[in-house]
Amino acid sequence: MNSACKLIPGTVALLFLAGCGPSLPPSKPLSELNTQEMRGYHVYQAECARCHYANSERSLHGPGLQGLYKLKYLPSGAPANDDRVTNVILHGHALMPAFGDKIDQQQLNDLLAYLHTL
Repeated sequence: MNSACKLIPGTVALLFLAGCGPSLPPSKPLSELNTQEMRGYHVYQAECARCHYANSERSLHGPGLQGLYKLKYLPSGAPANDDRVTNVILHGHALMPAFGDKIDQQQLNDLLAYLHTL
């Protein structure tokens, strides 16, 4: 915890709102991605980057993706696992459009591999 964050009884829930919660580890550097992860990075750039930041939790048009699999739950409250993320990618959710007709199974697998590096 950084020195700016002081634990005061009754304020634990506010720590996360104030940005004092645990920080996520950094994403894997592009230079260290394996072949599949790099292909997934290219899918991300082509299909996802216009709405989602990869290396930030901040929202662009959709939620930031940093730490997507390092957290227990997605921003929607659903479990952060491959089944749920795949469902959202293929079928959409809320304002996110479906990509089931835009990417094939290999691209989906590559994208999931990349998302795990964030």
